[in-house]
Amino acid sequence: MKSIAMLPEGTTSHEALLHLLDGEPFRPVYHKLISDVFLSTASGKTDYSVIPIENTIEGSVSLHLDWLIHEVELPMQAEWIYPSIQNLIGNPGEFLDTDGQARYDRIVKVLSHPVAMAQCGQFIRQHLPGAEIETVGSTSEAVEIVKQHPGKGWAAIATEFGARTHGLEMVARRVTDHDNNYTRFVLVGSAKPELRRRSSGSKTSILVTLPEDYPGALHQVLSAFAWRRLNLSRIESRPTKKKLGSYYFYIDVLEPMDSVLMPAAIEEIQALGCMVRVMGSYPTYTYEKEKAEVQ
Repeated sequence: MKSIAMLPEGTTSHEALLHLLDGEPFRPVYHKLISDVFLSTASGKTDYSVIPIENTIEGSVSLHLDWLIHEVELPMQAEWIYPSIQNLIGNPGEFLDTDGQARYDRIVKVLSHPVAMAQCGQFIRQHLPGAEIETVGSTSEAVEIVKQHPGKGWAAIATEFGARTHGLEMVARRVTDHDNNYTRFVLVGSAKPELRRRSSGSKTSILVTLPEDYPGALHQVLSAFAWRRLNLSRIESRPTKKKLGSYYFYIDVLEPMDSVLMPAAIEEIQALGCMVRVMGSYPTYTYEKEKAEVQ
């Protein structure tokens, strides 16, 4: 049975993994810090790690991407999308009247992960303008802290799955600013997993470092994909952390490495004097709403 590291039980990472595996058995290993999730697999203590890498509202999760670039050598082995639906959660009976109406005036502090908090900015400004905001390592940690402090007016922004996991109450549902809020996850590890779910496509992620003093180098890199009609779904610059103004370019290409065109494109880019690092070539999975709702 494969061991998989992730943020704590009840987080979106946990719920998203259950959706991806579709009933396949695994041994979960929970960590409060994303750094410990990475290091668990990098050190060989677990087979894989679940990493949230991009969100509809907030865009790239830069910290996680930088860990993949600078801190660990863990290939991406699968990518999938899962909805990130946040809710306002509290201890039973603390913020709901007998008729089920939410009493936001009783809430003095709101806790959540910084990304989840940012996804709910409009709701917080409208309903909780005077509440203290505290960010923690995960949405599940926020729920756990609230559970341990009943009667203090503390609430969490987290998933319904997290509320059920810890036995807390839903005060307000779907408090995210946008209904189409999805998170992109990657499964990282040294071996390719065997998944029963049917993939929707393939993707290769590469990191390109341009040669210095080469005018038009990025244009040449993009042309290597363009004339081969290889579709790019993402290109993002990230600092190399070596000197100011020095960047990597993180690129997602909708093509597997075992195709004819992809290796040829990389060879052309390297011939320009660019350094290329393959971050992973992996299947992608779209969100199957109907099946998830049945679960």
